[in-house]
Amino acid sequence: MPASKLPLLITAFQYRFGRDLEAMTRHLVDDVAIGWEELGSDLLDGAPPRIVAALTGGDAWPSRTLDNLMTLDGSPPTRMTVTESTVANMDVEWGYVLRPSGVEVFPTNYAVAGPVVNWDADPLTDFGNPASWPTVTPARSRAPSTASPLPARPGTSRTTARL
Repeated sequence: MPASKLPLLITAFQYRFGRDLEAMTRHLVDDVAIGWEELGSDLLDGAPPRIVAALTGGDAWPSRTLDNLMTLDGSPPTRMTVTESTVANMDVEWGYVLRPSGVEVFPTNYAVAGPVVNWDADPLTDFGNPASWPTVTPARSRAPSTASPLPARPGTSRTTARL
């Protein structure tokens, strides 16, 4: 849900990754073998204590990757890459694309594009109300593509990690 993921991603960008989108992309997308089970409070490392407390309620939990997956045929599991052409067959409610100007958010069940929320947004914004999101661009509407998956470089493609 954007109400919990957006503040975490924006805070991680601003503090843990020091506004370095490449470092954040490496950590969240490139360096993950399969996918994420959960994004944890460790993404808030370096953030002011008042922001961490507001976002976590004082709790701490680690980020966890999907490590113990088994396939029906016994073959090794493959990376979970969500693209315009694969999203319909996956159990993914929301898409988050890391863009140079912000994080694009869209509901995968009926849109392939959404508003881009500014990286400079206050992490304590009410992200439960999309009308209050500090966006760089408004929601866009595009017809789904039937093309093959695009390169996995966020910011230059429609590829995203399952977050």
